[in-house]
Amino acid sequence: MTQSDHAIMPRHVVIIMDGNGRWAKKRGLPRIAGHKAGVNSLRKIVQQCAKNNIGVLTVYAFSSENWKRPETEVSHLLKLFISSLQKEIDDLHKNNVNLRFIGDCTAFPQSLQASINAAHELTRDNIGLKLNVAINYGGRWDITEASKKIATDIKSGELAVEQVDEKFMASLMCLSDLPEPDLFIRTGGERRISNFLLWQIAYTELYFCDCLWPDFDESEFEIALQWFASRERRFGGITEQVENAGRP
Repeated sequence: MTQSDHAIMPRHVVIIMDGNGRWAKKRGLPRIAGHKAGVNSLRKIVQQCAKNNIGVLTVYAFSSENWKRPETEVSHLLKLFISSLQKEIDDLHKNNVNLRFIGDCTAFPQSLQASINAAHELTRDNIGLKLNVAINYGGRWDITEASKKIATDIKSGELAVEQVDEKFMASLMCLSDLPEPDLFIRTGGERRISNFLLWQIAYTELYFCDCLWPDFDESEFEIALQWFASRERRFGGITEQVENAGRP
């Protein structure tokens, strides 16, 4: 599949990679086996994004709510993050991928923080696909942090209330330097956003599928892209305005 196969290609795709644990349970495997299989799916989708000239991919790897999971699973997940980073980072760098992480990384062990910083530094000047990994991230946390920054600057006199508008607020959010997400994908059969990029996805097309994340491959991704291409994005306008905007 190439970019020409779709009339419209998203610039920025975000994915909640759901269903790893259920995938493993169906096979009588420990939950961590599903997460390991999910890493393989992510590798395939990263390759497909690069192939289709999709500029930005953002994935939800570990939410701020995931700390509520059993301690053993959280421990295994953190170890998997480290091992996956060490295994994948050279190939990502070789393929010009710009990797960065969003969320409160200070809550993680020093070993994981060191791997995150090293990966970011290695790929920071790459100009290919921008791959954002959300870990210990929550949309409410994102908005709260921006609000605290505004309140602090107003209190100190560095900012006037009149200066605070939607554009200014957006500039304080994670991913503010990137295009807003065009396509949101959630695998695993759930139909909810789960506190992911609440500000950023205000006008994003939401695609839900029953496929468990480890089974989400190139063909499933193509179906999602075809669905996106069929959507009429009006951004609060009407059909006629969209059609007229597309005329020379």
